[in-house]
Amino acid sequence: MRLHIAVAALSLLLPASAVSGQATSVMKPFSLNDPAAAREHSPVDMSFLLDAPAGKDGFIRVENGHLADGRGRRIRLWGVNITDWSPGSRQIPAKKYAAYWAATLARHGVNCVRFQFLDLREPRGLISDKYANTEVFDPAQLEREDYFIAQLEKRGIYIDFNLLVGRPFSDADGVVDAKQLGQGAKGTSLFDKRLIELQKQYARELLDHRNSYTGRKYVDDPGVALVEINNEDAIDIGYRAPSPFYLHELTAMYNAWLAKHRSPEQIARLREITGVKGAAPVPLMQGPWEAPYAPRARYYAEAEFYNFVQRHYFTEMDHYLKQTLGLKSLVIATADHAHLHSGYPMLKATEHMDVIDGHDYWEHPDKYVRKSPMVNDPLQSTVVKLSRSAIAGKPYTVSEVNEPFPNNSDSEQIPILASYGLLQNWDAIMWYTFEPKADPEWKPYVGDPFDMSQDPVKMAELAEGALVFLGGDVAPARSTVTRSYTAKQVYDSMILPAATQAPYFTPGFPLYLPLEHEVRISSFDGPPTRKFSDEAVPDPIVSDTGQLAWYTSQGKNGLVTVDAPRTQALVGFVRANGKAVSHLKADVGNRFCTIWLTSMDGKPISESSKMLLVAGGRVENTGERWNTADTGLTHWGGPPTLIDQVRGTLTLRHLDGAHAVLLQPINGAGQPDGPAIDTKKTGAGWVLPLGEPVTMWYEVTVKR
Repeated sequence: MRLHIAVAALSLLLPASAVSGQATSVMKPFSLNDPAAAREHSPVDMSFLLDAPAGKDGFIRVENGHLADGRGRRIRLWGVNITDWSPGSRQIPAKKYAAYWAATLARHGVNCVRFQFLDLREPRGLISDKYANTEVFDPAQLEREDYFIAQLEKRGIYIDFNLLVGRPFSDADGVVDAKQLGQGAKGTSLFDKRLIELQKQYARELLDHRNSYTGRKYVDDPGVALVEINNEDAIDIGYRAPSPFYLHELTAMYNAWLAKHRSPEQIARLREITGVKGAAPVPLMQGPWEAPYAPRARYYAEAEFYNFVQRHYFTEMDHYLKQTLGLKSLVIATADHAHLHSGYPMLKATEHMDVIDGHDYWEHPDKYVRKSPMVNDPLQSTVVKLSRSAIAGKPYTVSEVNEPFPNNSDSEQIPILASYGLLQNWDAIMWYTFEPKADPEWKPYVGDPFDMSQDPVKMAELAEGALVFLGGDVAPARSTVTRSYTAKQVYDSMILPAATQAPYFTPGFPLYLPLEHEVRISSFDGPPTRKFSDEAVPDPIVSDTGQLAWYTSQGKNGLVTVDAPRTQALVGFVRANGKAVSHLKADVGNRFCTIWLTSMDGKPISESSKMLLVAGGRVENTGERWNTADTGLTHWGGPPTLIDQVRGTLTLRHLDGAHAVLLQPINGAGQPDGPAIDTKKTGAGWVLPLGEPVTMWYEVTVKR
């Protein structure tokens, strides 16, 4: 996630006292009550899915192209990022609340947390605010972070450390023109010698530090699953140096590279092309707009150089972490994330790393908020975008993804990605983001576009997603579609027009294929990508397993169905489509909603005695108001959160030997809300009434 965007999004925030307005008639108050949930066992507690403590069998490793635990068994990670963008949040919670937040995450089935912005100054990050430089950790902050991590690992929650994200480098660090770099020094951090020295120093201070609560250094801690070198960072043709100093440094590196990789005649030709005379250095292009019009000799020289810079940086950092510090965890270079541009040059430069990673958001709130449903645009969905980055023989993780608030359709994202992530055989999905509150009694409302911690529908879906993803409830694709690129195709992809080639930047590639089959890259130095058929987009797009179907409906009223033995779902415009799956039929009044039913006892739904049902629609803050154009909020709103209660009936079918089905509403504390509701058996199946009491999750019990 790009820091400046999140900060811009926070400018929308208003205190609750500053908002006014009335909720629509269908919206009802429903808030999470985590403090109460912490006091007693919940019937929808997913902590049984976690294998505590984290790393008890040894370090996570790679087996047969996927993540495996220390005993060689396949392991998937279902996680959240930990950040603190919204008011009242703390990325590093106080010790008295650390166990509480760790238990909250475990209850929702989270088995991995990604610490992203630890390289900020206190009170948000680890870096001391008492010094002008950024080279000293605050001891109290580090001690609190150690305690929090110990509490997480104790419950079976693995750790993902991100080393360089938003560090505010300063002149006192010995960094030239530090104020011009921006947080994290994007691009520049991949080649400047001093910045790389500082990154190594930070890695040493963090990873070689001994956590007094676990007794282990982080380099020796099997609870640390992943270490990421640099968040969302790459350098390509057209990189604009932040100051003349860095332009001079990079140009000198380029000319030294040319001397080793181009003949004197080729260098002379480059001088001629770029208009320099004598011994003057060959200049680099200063802006991506130059690339499509550059002579091919210049274009490919710079493309190869930038690829060398990236690969050399990530290789050097990987060697430092493993050989110098002795890190035993798996290492990620960075994430493929900007899908309006080709990510293949960066992937080519990092394909040798342990794990490949991707990020994506459906309608990221960059400059304005949109409210279009992803189910209406399958070919540009997060599934399709994220699937472009996976490489054959390598674990693939998604360490940032979300459909940010507010969006009337954001209940769609978690069930869709959990299901298609399994079809694609991905190894991890980590949601952005969960923001621990400084005081758990903080009045609940959704405080910024990314925070899921107070979104009742997303948190209920997070728990059900853990059941589905960690349990492998959706079958992996039966066949894999591979793509092979020549080095020339990799570099040419950067100048393909985004309007016609995004997000795959592979001419002729049918974008519906990732919704049918597993998709992987087989080589970046192989034969050209083969030609694919140019058949029309099918409707529905059905996975080769037959378990997933995406009804495109000509770009409106889309619907995704999940029809697997242990999980069933209807996601999108349920009423308009009138579709059903094997065990689930819905007759609801909501225009858009998600209905998701999953076995909790590991048995097929036809035989299960206990299931989790989440039926959710949109979520709002009280007093939330949209502008006339529906492109942004004029009032952010405040507590309590409101939900669009799913109203109507569900029919559960083909429940073998059932003589009674009970529907138990669950409240915001994860506890039964009143008595269980008796359901009616008809010729069509067991009919479950939805609408009262107000909730979005239920325990379904089948008696046989």
